[in-house]
Amino acid sequence: DALPICLVDFFSSCSRYVNCPTGYKHGNLFMSFRSIFQDVRDAMDYVHDSGCMKEKTLTDLDRYVVKDERIPLLLSRMREAGKVFLATNSDYNYTHAIMTYLFSVHDGSQKDDDAPRRSWRSYFDLIVVDTRKPLFFAEGTVLRQVNTDTGKLRIGTYTGPHQHCTVYSGGSSDVVCDLLGVKGKDILYIGDHIFGDILKSKKRQGWRTFLVVPELAKELKVWTEKSELFEELKNMDIFLAELYQHMDSGSSERPDITAIKKQIQRVTHEMDMCYGKMGSLFRCGSRQTLFASQLMRYADLYAASFINLLYYPFSYLFRAPPVLMPHESTVEHVRVDTQESSTFLGQHFHLLNLNGHQKLRNVFDCGDEEDD
Repeated sequence: DALPICLVDFFSSCSRYVNCPTGYKHGNLFMSFRSIFQDVRDAMDYVHDSGCMKEKTLTDLDRYVVKDERIPLLLSRMREAGKVFLATNSDYNYTHAIMTYLFSVHDGSQKDDDAPRRSWRSYFDLIVVDTRKPLFFAEGTVLRQVNTDTGKLRIGTYTGPHQHCTVYSGGSSDVVCDLLGVKGKDILYIGDHIFGDILKSKKRQGWRTFLVVPELAKELKVWTEKSELFEELKNMDIFLAELYQHMDSGSSERPDITAIKKQIQRVTHEMDMCYGKMGSLFRCGSRQTLFASQLMRYADLYAASFINLLYYPFSYLFRAPPVLMPHESTVEHVRVDTQESSTFLGQHFHLLNLNGHQKLRNVFDCGDEEDD
């Protein structure tokens, strides 16, 4: 994501290019911001599809792949408690190389350190490669068996029952449900792509979802270390709301909010820069990003790593804290006479600002004084 920003910075600083509202011009050549983004997107797709990125990765696994010795232990425990399956877009040879590297540690179940390592395939009840997600969650592709000695696909579509430790290629999410004998909320699906993994599996199959967000660790670090910026922004929201506290639809005066708006922009920008060039993954000032809203809607769980599951019993009931709607967060719980409340709130609704800093109890106190 930072590459388009670097390109924009380069062309903006280069004297040979003329800055235009929608891009850059050099003689008869024009490059729009849209075409720059599309070129970068096409290049990234090529790197993935051609296999050159995977080839580079396999030449130095210690550099490019993070090994966690807790992975075999967690999967071993998960398989004791239920069924575990792996669905990846990668081909078998690449998957085998990565998984062999990750599982080249003891899982804790073997007392003899000199005993041969378990095959990584033994940790899964079902393994599917070449899934082509998100197509995997729609009509899918032909299901074939993989020859694990050569990595080649066997001829014909596989239509038989599930065979343990057999590796399959293609298929669909429907096929996975059929082979494992489970469906819907019986499955907790762990993935790291909000669209290809989480959104599609939730909407198409109704699976429980767990989104892995590696950036979460940095987000939490900034959230705690820069708490004064969040407090400053919150205080400015309160101040802005109080400017309109005693106004209603009959008010002709208009408060000058130019200065406070500039302050909000300044603090928001400072907050964004704390996260890096791209800003926060989850918010811009007081507003959530599209990614954050999709996460809240489609991910049942999310964390920086799925290893966090190691520290919870598999019977644990995860429950989200109550999320209040705006009309609930702006008032306190007070007992109101139903017959009188409609007229009263109609007269005094203007005292409730959008940020909820003027509480309903104060409104009723005001109403009592007027009645006296």
